[in-house]
Amino acid sequence: MRIILLFFLALLFNGAQLFAQSRIMGKILDSKTKESLIGATVMVKGTTIAASAALDGSFKITIPAPGTGVLVFTYIGYVSKEITVSETKSIGTVYLEANSSSLGEVTVTSDVAIDRKTPIAVTTINSQFIEENLGNQDLPELLSGTPSVQVTQQGGGYGDSRINIRGFKSGSKNGNVALTINGIPVNDMENGSIFWSNWSGLGDVTSSMQIQRGLGASKIVVPSFGGTINITTRNTDIEKGGSIQQIIGSDGFSKTVFSVSSGLNKNGWAATFSGGKTIGNGNADGLQFNVYSYFANITKVFNKNHSLSLNFMGANQTHGQRYNLPIDTFRNAPQGTRYNGNWGIKDGQIVNPVTNNYSKPLASLTHHWTLNETSDISTILYATSGSGGTGAYVGTRYKISNQYSPLDLTAAEKANMSSADGSALNYIRTSRNDHYWAGIRSTYNKNFSSGVNLSAGVDGRYYEGIHYYQVADLLGASYVLDKFTSNPSAAAAGSASGDINNPNHQAKVGDKIGFYNKDAVISGGGFTQVEYSKNDLSVFGTLSANGTGYQRKDFYNYLNTDPRQSSPYVKFFTFQAKTGANYNIDNQSNIFANIGYITKPPYYDNVFLRFTNTINTSNINEALFSYELGYGYKSRLFSANVNLYRSMYMNEAYTNSVLISNALYSASVSGVNEMHQGVEIEVKSKPVKGVYLNAMLSVGDWYYTKNAGPAVVYNDQQQAVSSLAEVQIKGLKVGDASQTTASVNLQVDVVPELKIGATYNYNGNYTSTFLFTNATKPDLHPYKVPSYSLVGMNAVFRFKFAGLDGSLIGTVTNLFNTVYLSDAFDSTLTGSVGSPTTVYYGIYRTFTTGVKIKF
Repeated sequence: MRIILLFFLALLFNGAQLFAQSRIMGKILDSKTKESLIGATVMVKGTTIAASAALDGSFKITIPAPGTGVLVFTYIGYVSKEITVSETKSIGTVYLEANSSSLGEVTVTSDVAIDRKTPIAVTTINSQFIEENLGNQDLPELLSGTPSVQVTQQGGGYGDSRINIRGFKSGSKNGNVALTINGIPVNDMENGSIFWSNWSGLGDVTSSMQIQRGLGASKIVVPSFGGTINITTRNTDIEKGGSIQQIIGSDGFSKTVFSVSSGLNKNGWAATFSGGKTIGNGNADGLQFNVYSYFANITKVFNKNHSLSLNFMGANQTHGQRYNLPIDTFRNAPQGTRYNGNWGIKDGQIVNPVTNNYSKPLASLTHHWTLNETSDISTILYATSGSGGTGAYVGTRYKISNQYSPLDLTAAEKANMSSADGSALNYIRTSRNDHYWAGIRSTYNKNFSSGVNLSAGVDGRYYEGIHYYQVADLLGASYVLDKFTSNPSAAAAGSASGDINNPNHQAKVGDKIGFYNKDAVISGGGFTQVEYSKNDLSVFGTLSANGTGYQRKDFYNYLNTDPRQSSPYVKFFTFQAKTGANYNIDNQSNIFANIGYITKPPYYDNVFLRFTNTINTSNINEALFSYELGYGYKSRLFSANVNLYRSMYMNEAYTNSVLISNALYSASVSGVNEMHQGVEIEVKSKPVKGVYLNAMLSVGDWYYTKNAGPAVVYNDQQQAVSSLAEVQIKGLKVGDASQTTASVNLQVDVVPELKIGATYNYNGNYTSTFLFTNATKPDLHPYKVPSYSLVGMNAVFRFKFAGLDGSLIGTVTNLFNTVYLSDAFDSTLTGSVGSPTTVYYGIYRTFTTGVKIKF
């Protein structure tokens, strides 16, 4: 009887405890992008009771006693937050600040898109994803699982990756993918290219990377016909601490990174510093690299209305490069896909003449001024100075034993000794591309009680590029004869055209040869955006206007007394008009649409006929008319996004070098029109606890809508020697990227401390790039790159070490060592894979493993 009584008393006591429990619900989101922090942890303080956020950021957790519970919210890379809860069943939305950008008020608005509000197609990855997946890859490679995106490493040089979004290129002139860092546009101002090697180490200080496909959320005029990559870096951490990380991997890869933050003190000062060293042998012969990266932020919070933040970041890097080659060259080489014909041996040491050396520090000063509760002004001043270039070997290509062996630079030195007058028969030169760049961007924001937000501001940029060949190594000779030949195009062929002001220059190491010009670009404009957001509806409209001027100064082909040495400024006026709307049908579904018309000036390289100040009068503004429709669904266990887009690219211009009978000519092609359309599908699911499955499929249809022209071929005196009324490209596919892509990513939380992931990527329907001037008749077809699939894996084990948080991270790319072509160029449009087609092979299997300790 006593046992039965005790049983009922225990049952009653436990029932009372159960009755006393409260179930708390809410959502955990990123404070800036409003993205769900999937897998974020919420724990009842002082207990082992915990729960994780679902796909839509929602969570449910039970606290043992009403009115006494404290919930602790944590997520890797974010500042933890504590909230005291009572019997309230829902605490609404909990916003976590990224740990690396927690002083959000000191950051200029970086045109970040907000989930279920901004009506564009967008994908965001946070610092945790970067930390767990980057390994030895370039930062853009983490976007390979994004719809309509393809990233390749081209020749495999460290930092030489390129990215293509919806069929629009990011480099090789005519770049149409924008890159902004904290709202600062950093594409090359002459041709729109993105050089990722300039930003080596950026992944170590990135708090979020957002890729906006299509029109994007940018208010300023940037080269974003295909999309915008918006990177937000660390600002000063509120919390004091730091970390040290060591990574090793295949091909001698080694990376050491440290970071330390003072935290925000009582006087409003805070500082964060980070630095790293990365070295390796590269994944082909002669691709050794050495990188020193750095980042610093000093912030002063004066009061609740004013704060000032200074950022300084960059990387000093050196990396070997290689050229694309005929496919048969790789097939016949004993080294296979590792073959590189650029590197050689000099005095027993490895030397790669085609080495890129560059340093591009970026400094920015940001002021945030809160005028009142509804308005503020953010202003950023920035400047960057680039210095360096890429080398090349000029002369007889001596080989040590056979055509696939390294260059024999010692033999080249011996040949120089036989030169009768001491001039170099063989030498190494560097193509210098130094520049200075400064800008300002200021934005005024005003929130009205009606739900209307007004943004307006100015954007100004000035750029000066300095370009010339520089003697790097005479290989034992006394000088290089830089003799003026009245042949400007000879410089691009590898021989010096010479300085008309110094026609028989005996150039020594460090001297300029071949050509020397200064390019100036000045750009300025204003922008305004009106946004209405209330309840479930968001509508925006953006107008931007911009003026751009180009000037060229040529110190080699014009006498110092010639007024034509400096060209007049060539001016262009451009604008963009965009509008869109998002409607949240309910808590799970939303639809959006956008439409826009954007113009931008032709790039600098297309404005001046090659190597002279002669203006290409056929240039007009390039234009894009684009519209898009999207639908999104998000629940606790499943989410999906579907986008339909259609973009018409008009008035594109090209200027290319053409080799005819061993003489170099230049060709100008105008009136190129393209259609870019397609469908994109993204799916995320959580089928069971601790298992996350993401997938995407994109199918594009990118083609030339009409024949282009005229195409005019110029000789070395910039005289028209031939012309082509029409370039027969109508109906041909736009090259450079796969028009069909798919990806599946699986992440499994095996135990709380261990996560294992795998990714499958498919690329198909890939047409190679080709030379327009060879499209002289219909029914020509560029080479089509075979489809391929790649598998990668990663694993993360988190642990405690001497009371500190630690993690062990491993990555593997191309797990099955698949042999594939990643890039191709068909000069003849025969569709053949023979000698006229040059290619890059994709990178074989690589791996890394690393340890990170936080203190």
